[in-house]
Amino acid sequence: MAKEKGKVRLMKAKTEAANGLDRTFETSIAIPPSTRAEMVALLNQHLADTSDLYSQTKQAHWNVKGIHFYPLHLLFDQLAEKREDEADLIAERATALGGYATGTIRMAATASRLPELPTDIDAGVDYVRALVDRYALHANNTRQGIDQADQAGDADTADLLTEISRELDKDLWFLQAHVQE
Repeated sequence: MAKEKGKVRLMKAKTEAANGLDRTFETSIAIPPSTRAEMVALLNQHLADTSDLYSQTKQAHWNVKGIHFYPLHLLFDQLAEKREDEADLIAERATALGGYATGTIRMAATASRLPELPTDIDAGVDYVRALVDRYALHANNTRQGIDQADQAGDADTADLLTEISRELDKDLWFLQAHVQE
């Protein structure tokens, strides 16, 4: 599975280069062009993951059933709204750096590192467990992104990802509280 995802990402990078999606625009931001290109790629990866997590959270919101339907329905909607806002911040940072934000649903689906949400569940606790797995993976990937931005010397991208990381950890805590004994 990981090998297939790697091939998909390589094909995506080649397609983006062929379509000019990896192009950069002039900017007066005092970050070297190679660093900006690296950060745009990082941000687009996080945009894909965040957009996917948004859509999976909405999928849970729409389809949850059971005795805890109403509070979970509301919780999932609140979590999805946060991911939507974060996707906007990520895309705007990528374009501020002179990059091109690759943010369509199809682009996100191709590039996301998150596993697909199961379609054979409907009970609230099953959706919570599935979201816990995805939120944990996304939170861990975001922490790695913070480190990458720090190492590249882009404090603003690291700061943005740190802000998102704090929210993800808090939301993961909210989700995990529903399944902990």
